[in-house]
Amino acid sequence: MTEGKNASGKRIARLGVDIGGTFTDAALEVGGSRYTAKALTTHQAPDDGVIEAIESVLRDAAIGFEDLDLVVHGTTLATNSLIERKGAKTAMITTAGFRDTIEIGVEYRFDLFDLFLELPKPLVDRELRLPVRERLGVGGRTLQPLNEEDVAAVIERLRTEKVESVAVCFLHSYASGVHEKRVRDLIKAALPDISVSLSSEVAPEMREYERFCTAVANAYVQPKMASYLFRLEQRLKERGLRSSLLMMLSGGGLTDVATAAAFPIRLVESGPAGGALFAASVAAENGFDDVISFDMGGTTAKICLIDDGRPQTSRTFEVARIYRFKKGSGTPIKIPVIDMVEIGAGGGSIAHVDSLGRVAIGPQSAGSEPGPVAFSRGGTEPTVTDANLILSRINPAGFAGGRFPLDKDASSTTMLRTVGEKLGLDASYSAAAVAEMVEENMAAAARVHAIESGKEIRNRVLIAFGGGAPLHVAGVMQKLGMKRFVVPRGAGVGSAVGFLRAPVSYEVVRSLHQKLSRINATEVNALLQEMSASARAIVEKAANDEPLQEIRMASMRYVGQGHEITVSIPSGRFTEAEGLNLRKAFETRYREIYRRNVSGADIEVLTWSVLITTAVPPAAQYTAPSGDYVAEPSSYREVFESKTAKIASYGIHWRPDLKPGARIEGPAVIEEEETSTVIPTGMSATILPSGAILGELNQSEKASVRVKEYADA
Repeated sequence: MTEGKNASGKRIARLGVDIGGTFTDAALEVGGSRYTAKALTTHQAPDDGVIEAIESVLRDAAIGFEDLDLVVHGTTLATNSLIERKGAKTAMITTAGFRDTIEIGVEYRFDLFDLFLELPKPLVDRELRLPVRERLGVGGRTLQPLNEEDVAAVIERLRTEKVESVAVCFLHSYASGVHEKRVRDLIKAALPDISVSLSSEVAPEMREYERFCTAVANAYVQPKMASYLFRLEQRLKERGLRSSLLMMLSGGGLTDVATAAAFPIRLVESGPAGGALFAASVAAENGFDDVISFDMGGTTAKICLIDDGRPQTSRTFEVARIYRFKKGSGTPIKIPVIDMVEIGAGGGSIAHVDSLGRVAIGPQSAGSEPGPVAFSRGGTEPTVTDANLILSRINPAGFAGGRFPLDKDASSTTMLRTVGEKLGLDASYSAAAVAEMVEENMAAAARVHAIESGKEIRNRVLIAFGGGAPLHVAGVMQKLGMKRFVVPRGAGVGSAVGFLRAPVSYEVVRSLHQKLSRINATEVNALLQEMSASARAIVEKAANDEPLQEIRMASMRYVGQGHEITVSIPSGRFTEAEGLNLRKAFETRYREIYRRNVSGADIEVLTWSVLITTAVPPAAQYTAPSGDYVAEPSSYREVFESKTAKIASYGIHWRPDLKPGARIEGPAVIEEEETSTVIPTGMSATILPSGAILGELNQSEKASVRVKEYADA
């Protein structure tokens, strides 16, 4: 890999920093070198943890804030505010007669057999859902003018109730935002300190329930997020930062702080998005086409399918699920997002015995405050990290580079009390049960996600990162019937590294209903040009004169259907002839998914999207080593293997000492600053030219997998 320099020969310094539920990670790349650091997340003042992590990594690199050329940041703060219901006091102004839209929803029962089903509670109570008289038609034509007397009365109510933020959500504002913008002007004239979010700007798409929920969620987190972002930016500047501070978006792009502060709902999945981009770059560097991204941190585990270097994407997802892993039990958010499945299986996830006498994991998490019992910060319930420590997968003296010494005795005592005594097991067997359950949970989630996506997973490569994933990747891989996994360099801070692989980009989505049989090219061109200009204005502020690309998409369906599929639109001026090309593209994609087309049915476009982006940074190139060698362990440690329930002597390797071409025979543990990779009995590992660890089943194990595949078939 060549050392990164700019045109004048100066080394380029780029920093990524990610706030997670337990740790705040920083990754600094200076030329061809990478420095990483972890700090405990400071939930009361998150910028304190960010500054601590950045200062730590800058000390290691012997540079200052003023030497940084780029800082990219991602955070879970918006997500946590929604989950914990700790946002601003928010009101919703809506079309008279539609104040209950966000409570009625789509009348979907996600569990038909639960007689006591609890549905998501709206972020705004009914008394603060304030109706005003107005009405636009589906095409944007005014049916009833905005009643400004109603607006004046609502403004007085906002003043009386001391509301901090407002979401303006009119019925057909996706077609025209004129009424919503007028309401914003009136509110700002009377109450300039109130934050105002318009559904016509946050999510200008059809389906009012999802659009209203997205606008309300944006308003709910906006004051807290805007305050945090501007405060962090100011603190960094006070320490000498001269470069841009860019924010990671849930869809995999970057934007400036001002845009992120206006639309903080687009940040809710920023950390996991960075992780998916990290996995995609690792796949490209090592020559893998189809992979699975496996990101396990302190609170959750995330799994994403990546095909040909592109993470699977979506335009809607749910946040703050009541039944954490049941689709339909959360608040729908309609934004561009990298599609992934998330389960409550992080290092801080709490283990317990349920009412049926089974070992269960999460969804409750100890987080960083108080954290696992082993952290000695007040935790009283055993976690997955405690289980790994009891099994000796983790070195108590070397966790996180020795900055976080762990108390194994306390972990064992708590595990025995909470799990062991209830099941008649000692601490080691209890910890093994916890490890097996958490790996089975992750494998099951990956299996279901692949089936729902229509994808095959056994021939993919599992790419593991985050502090917890390398400890469990071998077990998850085997449960999925896979044969290979990769743990890249910097795995413990993968999302932060992934931020540095993201292009500066922004996607604008608009609804405009068009049937292909009589498509209006003039309307479509006007819309696409407006969307392009809007997205381009945002990207140009942060792109540093880099060349920009434009990618257009259309969401389409057969007339009468309820769900759309997305196809690409060529760049350039849209003409009536493009309707025929769109039909062909749609029918090809529809046939790929459903194996048939609907003969004679007309096709309609519901939404259009324009993505303006800089180029994706090219994958690093590495030179293969001249020869292989068997690496000798620096020491040995007895590890309790959860799969065999036996103690085995594991060779211990220090990852920085392993050169490309090194071969490690299992059982072994490869330790590094932020994590450890477990190579169990029956597996071996090789250090690739990129420095990544490639874990593989030995030949005898591969043969047994082939026999199982044959039996399954």
